[in-house]
Amino acid sequence: MDGISDVAVGVKRGSDELSMYNSPNSGMSSISDGASNGSDSKKLRVEEAPPSRVLHIRKLPNEASETEVIALGLPFGKVTNILTLKGKNQAFLEMGTEEAAITMVNYYTTVTPHIRNVPVFIQYSNHKELKTDAGNQRTQAVLQAVSAVQSGGSPSSDVQEALAAASSPVLRIIIDNMFYPVTLDVLQQIFSKFGTVMKIITFTKNNQFQALLQFSDPVNAQQAKLALDGQNIYNSCCTLRIDFSKLVNLNVKYNNDKSRDYTRPELPAGDGQPSLDPTVAAAFSKDSNSLLGKIPGALNPLSAAAAAAAAAGRVALAGQTGSSGVLLVSNLNEEMVTPQSLFTLFGVYGDVQRVKILYNKKDSSLIQMSDANQAQLAMSHLNGQKMYGKIIRVTLSKHQTVALPRDGLDDQGLTKDYANSPLHRFKKPGSKNFQNIFPPSATLHLSNIPQDVTEDDLRLLFSNAGGTVKAFKFFQDRKMALIQMSTVEEAIQALIDLHNYNMGGNQHLRVSFSKSTI
Repeated sequence: MDGISDVAVGVKRGSDELSMYNSPNSGMSSISDGASNGSDSKKLRVEEAPPSRVLHIRKLPNEASETEVIALGLPFGKVTNILTLKGKNQAFLEMGTEEAAITMVNYYTTVTPHIRNVPVFIQYSNHKELKTDAGNQRTQAVLQAVSAVQSGGSPSSDVQEALAAASSPVLRIIIDNMFYPVTLDVLQQIFSKFGTVMKIITFTKNNQFQALLQFSDPVNAQQAKLALDGQNIYNSCCTLRIDFSKLVNLNVKYNNDKSRDYTRPELPAGDGQPSLDPTVAAAFSKDSNSLLGKIPGALNPLSAAAAAAAAAGRVALAGQTGSSGVLLVSNLNEEMVTPQSLFTLFGVYGDVQRVKILYNKKDSSLIQMSDANQAQLAMSHLNGQKMYGKIIRVTLSKHQTVALPRDGLDDQGLTKDYANSPLHRFKKPGSKNFQNIFPPSATLHLSNIPQDVTEDDLRLLFSNAGGTVKAFKFFQDRKMALIQMSTVEEAIQALIDLHNYNMGGNQHLRVSFSKSTI
């Protein structure tokens, strides 16, 4: 498809008068929303033009195509006409209804639209409709293809490739500056704000974490890309780079921590990966469509105004799922769990400030993390894991802080304050520990090992913790090692029991989850 080659910007928008002329390259009549020498007062009047279903788009890049301009309007409704101004880097886009145009302008007031990484400007036109030369076959073909896509049909082959970006429900996501790990569940929570997420596949390519994410509707994908591309998942890190995939459907074989088909909860885990818990799988069934209703602060799908609110101010996206840094952990083994065990396990994902096991419901606990990002991280990694034989549930709490017991009140040691604990993993800004946060796995990373400690010593130590050691490997300097337990649950218990274990000579063992296998 031919592109639109324009060269100049800077036209002051002046009068309401239509200036009709024939464009030698476009083959259709063109409209100008103003004369080039309009006064400032006239410019002000035009910029305050009442809503219209015709929108004036300015400062387009030279190489912008009609399809790319049309794609700006697709998330908001039917596009019925387009007119491009050669030599002015401008275009007019006619929406099917005035309501669609209003929604589009309101959205782009908050989220600056881009074409080919160049910001463009959108405002109402004084024209109520576009009267163009119907004989322009190229433009008509584009509009017919768009109409086919929006009505569920297939575009003709000559424009199918050009419309791929506007019609694909599959996004390709790259995470830059990955300071915290990003899980499949975090992606699902963020992108569900723009529509129903059907499938996700995550992988590493060229040393970068990437994902393919499929929406139920191409419009949702377009909306999510517009709102989220360039945003940070967590404050100042984990930047989303989003493009459209050439794929139109993802083939997911397994439901685990690497891939998931939310429409088929019965899929196996495969390759020894953690499976999706049955109760969580039920929530992902076709009847429930998405977890939007279960995520505090989640936005409604297909709401451009809500999408704009999500992107406004370039806030940290993960923090939007809940402003609190307090977690509610339930279905605990009340005979085994202690505040210290919860502090140690949740401390893998952030600095735990306080832990409170509920007095009248001892299978539940409140855990206060340093901030909402750490709470989100712990929730995404630990929800559904097995601890002391029970699958724990981790959700965001409505509480903002965990209260200490009143003076003189004995709560049987159920509440502990860890604010000044020397065992926090992330108290130092820029700590390397931030770069080594991984989901629970059967393989543990050991560090701070004394030189006189042997492999047999460590195998015996971890076997005594109640598990079976499947494999062991020292690093070259013998100060660090990998040890593989038979199950993830055994690894979790070993980490709880042996992190900070005194190995003698005032050397304390450091234990964390590893992404490696032996």
